[in-house]
Amino acid sequence: MSDPNNLPIPGSLLLVDENASGARRGDIILSPKPSRDVNDPLNWSKGRKQLAFAMLMTYTVLSGFAACSVYSVLVPLGETKDISLGALNAGTGYMFLLLGWGGLITQPLALTFGKRPLFIFSTIGHLGTVIWQVYITSEGTWHANKVLQGLFTAPIEMLIEVSIADLFFAHERGFYMGLYATALYGGNFLAPVWAGFANDTLGWEWVFWLSAIMLGVLIVVLFLFMEETNYNRGTTELEEKHSSSDPGLEVSDDKDEGVTVTVEDSHPVFEGTEYSYWHKIALYRQRYTTWRTFWAQVYRPIIFFRYPVVLWSGLLYGSSLVWYNVLNATASMILTEKYNFSASMVGLFYLGPTVGACLSSAHSGWAADKWLMRYTRKRGGVREPEDRLWLLTVNAILLPVGLILWGVGAANHIHWFGLVVGGALVAFTSASGGAFALNYVMDSYKDLGGEVVLTTILIRNSLSFAIGYGITPWLNMGLQNTFITAAMVGMALYGSFVIMTKWGRRFRKHSRKSYWNYVASSVMPNH
Repeated sequence: MSDPNNLPIPGSLLLVDENASGARRGDIILSPKPSRDVNDPLNWSKGRKQLAFAMLMTYTVLSGFAACSVYSVLVPLGETKDISLGALNAGTGYMFLLLGWGGLITQPLALTFGKRPLFIFSTIGHLGTVIWQVYITSEGTWHANKVLQGLFTAPIEMLIEVSIADLFFAHERGFYMGLYATALYGGNFLAPVWAGFANDTLGWEWVFWLSAIMLGVLIVVLFLFMEETNYNRGTTELEEKHSSSDPGLEVSDDKDEGVTVTVEDSHPVFEGTEYSYWHKIALYRQRYTTWRTFWAQVYRPIIFFRYPVVLWSGLLYGSSLVWYNVLNATASMILTEKYNFSASMVGLFYLGPTVGACLSSAHSGWAADKWLMRYTRKRGGVREPEDRLWLLTVNAILLPVGLILWGVGAANHIHWFGLVVGGALVAFTSASGGAFALNYVMDSYKDLGGEVVLTTILIRNSLSFAIGYGITPWLNMGLQNTFITAAMVGMALYGSFVIMTKWGRRFRKHSRKSYWNYVASSVMPNH
């Protein structure tokens, strides 16, 4: 490793070629730099990329449906199986905890042996746990079931983001990450809607049977259409352009079609032959990392707690999820006790948060990408990951409004539509806050994206698990006081982005020596 003082700062990349002359001035520089291999996911056709992304979103939505549908049937399930509601809720807490910590097992397996087989096998395991839920006999078996369900469903929380980074360039990722956040939260919010009606018309068992049918269809769809996105270029972001003085920049001059060109050659010719369909759907192709890297990926996410950028991203994502959990924990109580909603009407309430989650993709995706590119051009073409964080100002304003409408509004018995609007605002900030956190940490430490995303999720889900125990004592303050306090805490947490806009680059600079050493030990030469 060279002199650490001469190493580039992770995440600070030349993204726009403002120093070029003529027609190329202002062109977007492709990062990561794609290979010449036609099978490199970055070189796939637009249609092939969109199909791959559609498979990721299908996995996200249907897995979320199956995991979250249980919220609508906890009461009848508990009555039938003679399990207390507290024990059932504790089980769902264990599931969310394993959704994060289970990644210490699933993530290294996927990055080493392939994401495609991991997605398929995890769905098979998830299907088994859903069927098992119909035959639960005791509190202990319920807890064991939810632990396994969390482990098998862990890829929904961290492997999707890394797969998106496999497919899309730095200037495109924000848009697709925003869509992912919408699919994740939207699927979770919609699950109680259909599950509530299934419970009322068919019985609680059919919520699980319908979930199992969805997962069975998902397995077939993934097997037939999902491609492997792992690809070893044998290079790292260290070889990317970090300043405008580097010659031979590789850029995109066709922003709609994503055609790759270089300064020297505007008509690239890809090498190799595109894989056959049967090769594309093979469950195993090769090992993508060394065994040493595999074991490092198991423990290194714990080490990354010491990186302030990763720690803050986890806290941002975790606090965003906390408000979603608070909404879930109080929805049934408020809407049934104060507004006399039936179970199916409580489910319909979640259409409001679903709309909020859908709108969030425009804020954290499209708008954030535009904002980032604007700042990048003003800086002479150099991208700093902190630039997109300024849009969290919107979250810092809307979250308190949403929490006060929801909690204080319910305490004062305002019209139920005010609560729907409050729920939509909370969902908007939760989904977009998560997307901002993921984009920020991925932009900062792209080469170890799988590991830093896992660290972020570990922090997020640990906070989610903790709030499950803290929400009941908190509510003892009364709805009005609880949600006024929550509004102030939420505004402060989102407002903390100002700290990162001022100090984030310095934090990344101090981490560069250890980070590039980790990257160097993780790269498997491309033969």
